Amino acid sequence: MAKDSSFDVVSTVDMQEVDNACQQTARELTQRYDLKGSGASIELSKADATVTVSAPAEFVAKQVIDVFNGRLVKRQVDLKSLSWDKPQAASGGSVRVVGHIVQGIDKECAKKISKDIRDLKLKVKATVEDDKLRVASASRDALQEVIAFLRDQDYGIPLQFNNYR
Repeated sequence: MAKDSSFDVVSTVDMQEVDNACQQTARELTQRYDLKGSGASIELSKADATVTVSAPAEFVAKQVIDVFNGRLVKRQVDLKSLSWDKPQAASGGSVRVVGHIVQGIDKECAKKISKDIRDLKLKVKATVEDDKLRVASASRDALQEVIAFLRDQDYGIPLQFNNYR
């Protein structure tokens, strides 16, 4: 009997790249003519996996977020991995916006992905393990079809495929 091949579907973000993008954005805040001296700032909390943008106005906060998003794209971090809250009023009439970095696949999304894989009617088995999904099959061609199918779908989070054996 042939041994099953498998791969994992995960959703991870390289926190070092996010940190680098945050530092570049902070540097640009001190150098760009329209943001220099505006009092805007950006902070990354690796422990909480959040990015906090503080600005004197909502318009300035949106500009800082656009600069940060541009830095993330240049560092090949998918923008789907960040979810931004609504702007909140802070002290002194300033605005604070918090962005959450999404790590892992939540249970509902994993169930939806698993159901979509089952609906393909291929001879593959998808199992949910913590914050990842393992897909196994005797046929490597079936696994390749599943990967191609999942790349075409949009689940609202970035998907990576690793541990292909």
